[in-house]
Amino acid sequence: MQVQISDTTVFVPSKPPFSDDHVLPLTHLDNDPNLRVTFRYVRAYVTTHSSSSDPFHVISAALSAALVHYYPLAASLRRRRDNRLELFCSAGQGVPLIRASVESTLHSVSQLNDAETQLLEQLVPDPDPDQAMVNPCVLQVTVFKCGGYTLGAAVNHSLCDGMGATQFFNAMAELARGSGQISVQPILDRSGLLRPRDPPRVGAPVLHEFLSLDPKFSPYEHGKQLGPVLRECFEVKDESVEKFKTKLLKQSGLSFTTFEALGAYIWRAKVKSSEISMDETVTFAYALNVRKLVNPALPVGYWGNGCIAMYVKLSAKELMEKPMWEVADRIKKSKSKATDEYVRSFIDFQELHYDEGINAGKEVSGFTDWRHLQHSTVDFGWGGPVTVLPLSRNLLGSVEPCFFLPFSGSNGKKDGFKIMVNLRESAMPGFRKEMDMFSSQEFGLSFL
Repeated sequence: MQVQISDTTVFVPSKPPFSDDHVLPLTHLDNDPNLRVTFRYVRAYVTTHSSSSDPFHVISAALSAALVHYYPLAASLRRRRDNRLELFCSAGQGVPLIRASVESTLHSVSQLNDAETQLLEQLVPDPDPDQAMVNPCVLQVTVFKCGGYTLGAAVNHSLCDGMGATQFFNAMAELARGSGQISVQPILDRSGLLRPRDPPRVGAPVLHEFLSLDPKFSPYEHGKQLGPVLRECFEVKDESVEKFKTKLLKQSGLSFTTFEALGAYIWRAKVKSSEISMDETVTFAYALNVRKLVNPALPVGYWGNGCIAMYVKLSAKELMEKPMWEVADRIKKSKSKATDEYVRSFIDFQELHYDEGINAGKEVSGFTDWRHLQHSTVDFGWGGPVTVLPLSRNLLGSVEPCFFLPFSGSNGKKDGFKIMVNLRESAMPGFRKEMDMFSSQEFGLSFL
């Protein structure tokens, strides 16, 4: 199945948002070296031939209008002398929007849920590192034969996280639906936010337990040694999750969130299937939103990176032998370490060791929860997306990330959610068996 690209047009703000060229700084969280990646994802929308509006025209007009408020997305990234990044804003800059089509229906690929990797990759721009500096945001509208369409996005992670990007797309969607103004005005100048202390100090010793310094080590270069990495989605039913959490509660007397319980299960299943040496240290890394955690809280409208990496480290042997509830409890307890001091110490740790190769180790499993990022509200006039899929494999120092994704489909039935797992090819067959066991609950207390 081949996607046909018609053209690429650079859309500039519909009216000049500033008069003079200028530079906008990025925060220390934006400048985390682990975020120097392009985050790629796709939203699928169902519409009909009866619609008189062309999705490309609607979205391109909304993009130009939204860039008046979010013009840094049209800026270019450049390196400062201290190796950190900043945004250079100049008149005439815009966001490239690719127009494409495909001679098939969204229904034929189950609204992307059964789409092959080759098709998915064609639906989202994939700029090289140099292009991603010049154009940190590139979009693509692909119209299907049925009238449905996809919006693919490639956004440099140094500009914003998932919540920040969704804030921008929601602004576009509001304007597309005919609103004369956006409901949330973005904070453009981040210079006073999330700065290191003077002098910088690492008051949260837990950071030294989880982070290492090695200027020669790159987690993403190391990931290439794993060989081919596959991407696969698994449906998780609400009933299976509740039964699993009930079993952990009976064993431990503790209640766990879905993320804590299922995250523990998936982490163990990934490590077990990968046949990692029992002496190897393995890491569970996840992103935690700190917008309201820091003091003072980040202002409403802040759309930069507002998440901090949290970690749980064990030996592979410990992960395999501990009761499952203990692993889930480690994840639960790690959240209590997320304080204003932890965030400030993380920022100060970067300030002190920025060019010393800060990393979380080799066998890192990155986890992130997209179920509550308001993807469903990104409605350009035909309803919210029926499917949202991330295509990036580099996250939190991991090349094998796992995403908790919102329910997909337009039939109105919402039973559970999806897990998208990236995993080395040799481990995927074993991991599928572990997920089958979870769905059927075919494991005894000895496993838990």
